[in-house]
Amino acid sequence: MVASTGSSPMIFLLLSFITLSFVLPSCHSDPDPLQDFCIADLTSKVLLNGFACKPPSGITSDDFFFTGLTKEGNVTANPFGTNVTSANVVSFPGLNTLGLSMNRVDYAPGGVNIPHSHPRATELVLVLKGSLFVGFVSTANLLFSKVVNPGEIFVIPKGLVHFQYNVGKGKALAITVFNSQLPGAVLIPLTLFASKPTIPSEILAKALQIDEEVVNSIKSKFGA
Repeated sequence: MVASTGSSPMIFLLLSFITLSFVLPSCHSDPDPLQDFCIADLTSKVLLNGFACKPPSGITSDDFFFTGLTKEGNVTANPFGTNVTSANVVSFPGLNTLGLSMNRVDYAPGGVNIPHSHPRATELVLVLKGSLFVGFVSTANLLFSKVVNPGEIFVIPKGLVHFQYNVGKGKALAITVFNSQLPGAVLIPLTLFASKPTIPSEILAKALQIDEEVVNSIKSKFGA
């Protein structure tokens, strides 16, 4: 992904960011590991606060290796113009118990990573390409935001609603790092208008101070 740009400064920035990612777990969201590693056994039916471990005899170097962030995501697959490729414990079982995960986020021109929150993690955003307007809203209802350019970092505190919006003329690319193996994502529009079963329209109309017809129209856009 980065090598194809031919930009050694960008490679340095990315390596520096990865180094920072190992500092993040010191502000632990996930509990400390009790052993060197615990490769997740995604087929196990044992229910834990996390995933059961693969037997040590079945572990290889490939369990600590992931190529999923090397390819550009399809930004035309949704109306928001973004694509999130996750390297979390589900896609990369080697992260199990390590308190760390990472996303690649691709943006079309004008693409938006819709307002959402991560209930289990703080997030660091590193822009590699383009310019993103990044912001979060505090519990005091204050917006903190910046236009973030290549090589710059913006931190989003755990659990707060935030977004990223491509304000550049071309595509944008960001890498995000979390201090959780599975940070979770609460997507605000989908949570409000596409839950299963859906929140009653009269409740949303009252909460948002709009007509029920408007609520129903929005729900229809999300297939609800």
